[in-house]
Amino acid sequence: RAKGSGGVMDMEAQVARHYMHGALERSILDALAAAGKDLDRLTAADLAGVDEFHLGWRASTVALAQDLQLAQGQRVLDIGSGIGGPARYMAEAHGCQVTGIDLTEEFVAVATALTRRCGLAHRVSFRLGSGLALPFPDGSFDAATLIHVGMNIERKDLLFREVRRVLKPGGRFGVYDVMRMEEAPLPYPMPWAADAATSFVEPPATYRTLLGESGFAVEQEVNLREFVLARWQEMRAEAASRGQPLLSLRNLVGPAFEERFSNVLRALQAGNIAPIQMIARAI
Repeated sequence: RAKGSGGVMDMEAQVARHYMHGALERSILDALAAAGKDLDRLTAADLAGVDEFHLGWRASTVALAQDLQLAQGQRVLDIGSGIGGPARYMAEAHGCQVTGIDLTEEFVAVATALTRRCGLAHRVSFRLGSGLALPFPDGSFDAATLIHVGMNIERKDLLFREVRRVLKPGGRFGVYDVMRMEEAPLPYPMPWAADAATSFVEPPATYRTLLGESGFAVEQEVNLREFVLARWQEMRAEAASRGQPLLSLRNLVGPAFEERFSNVLRALQAGNIAPIQMIARAI
């Protein structure tokens, strides 16, 4: 695996291509219109089915924001912000000023457009860029989040050092990633990677070590495996009784959704991986 800047840039280009859809905004707007939503007066909740691209979905975003103790007016950085679900939630529910950054150009464009339709453009903005070279001055943010992003980043040491640089002393960093619990091989494709070439799933101990070496004190670590499996069963039961929702992660992922999500659920049920939330404080 290449370690130089060229290798990192090539890896990031592969990751960005993995998430490219091509007609994502139209797919989302068509589904919202079919559901009877006013496309010019959307709320973050209207979009929750499609813009929470992580295990636990909206409920895990709510829990992470709560555990970060977010407060009115705080500046928050969401690294790997996707189409903006968590960023909009943090702005709407906690009154934060949120900046999202993502490698995928289409995600940044769709996140910006949806945020404008939610009336949140004055509090939430998105930029194209890399978590390994954050385009922000030192000490710019009160808090940062990394939600199901670290699995695509080999150089987590560089990432965590960059996050520490842009956080104020005492600022909190909320990590919510899929982490490896057993050495068993993972079934691909996964939601975050088509194969092992762009998948870097590490155990919690690696995160703890690298966070500590980067100037963080880990204050909380929670395994959300049971929570996620229970929520998944609830969603399946809802779909069985009411039918599949018009707007869901199928709109985001496309035809590959079923295979990718059945693979991740299988590995989760087997205990080979788990969604782990960590809260670390910049020291």
